[in-house]
Amino acid sequence: MLSDENKLRIFTGNANPDLAREIASYLGTTVGDSVVNRFNNGEIQVMINESVRGKDIFIVQPTCGPIVNDNVMELLIMADAFKRASAKNITAIVPYYGYARQDRKARGREPITSKLVADLMEASGITRVVTIDLHAAQIQGFFNIPFDHMPGGPLLAEYIKEKNLEDLIVVSPDLGGVSRARLFAEILNCPMAIIDKRRPEPGVAEVMNLIGEVSGKNCVLVDDMVDTAGSLCEGARALKKFGAKDIYACCTHPILTDPAISRIAQSDITELVATNTIPLPPSKKHPKIKILSVAPILAETILRIYNDWSVSSLFDLHKK
Repeated sequence: MLSDENKLRIFTGNANPDLAREIASYLGTTVGDSVVNRFNNGEIQVMINESVRGKDIFIVQPTCGPIVNDNVMELLIMADAFKRASAKNITAIVPYYGYARQDRKARGREPITSKLVADLMEASGITRVVTIDLHAAQIQGFFNIPFDHMPGGPLLAEYIKEKNLEDLIVVSPDLGGVSRARLFAEILNCPMAIIDKRRPEPGVAEVMNLIGEVSGKNCVLVDDMVDTAGSLCEGARALKKFGAKDIYACCTHPILTDPAISRIAQSDITELVATNTIPLPPSKKHPKIKILSVAPILAETILRIYNDWSVSSLFDLHKK
């Protein structure tokens, strides 16, 4: 599959090594030989145990939990190591881009952490970034290097399509997710509804109204991430009150911090479909949660970047 395997090398930190191995296997290669450990005082130690001079390096490292800062620092320190070892290009494969939720100053004296992380990535020597379903698409503008924003929605939509559900309608959980839900609805060739809600305080969602008709229909709630699942489960409860039949939920990034699992287990949601941009530990696995792999999407993206092929044409394939 690769024209010159020796020039393309995939490496990984500790955030999601299983995904890195899956990507490497898809490409017919192996994960590079490196060690990411800790010194006794907690500082991160990186050792690259093979020559990378003149090679195209791809670091698979979502900046997710359980310790977000460690995963960010692992990525930055690995990039610095490759830069100093004379790698030709250093591409960060960041399926989940952490610190994305603070992408603007909503009030005075707030940081813009998504811009800060972008600056740190560039300073570390990263020459390109690939991610999936940013929390806010404008974060791409924070980078002065090539940035590939891949969609996760088509993968989730195809899974729902295979269920052959009748009377289907896609529901956006808020006004901010309308574009994402519209793409989903186009793939499924079905109508769309929007939940109008407000947040009286951080982490608390209150449904005010519903735009659209869901009575007697199978609903698919679509979001980019699920954290505590409070908003998602409240949305499902509201849809039931409006007469919906079965309710499915789709998200790209299953953050699922407590008490998300218990909320989902007790909710009106039939199934939550997510991807492995964030690894799901055994403690968070549940019969209601289905995980799909993004490895093929990322592997194809890596292949196109390496061979100087169009990445946007891959977008077009996923829209079909």
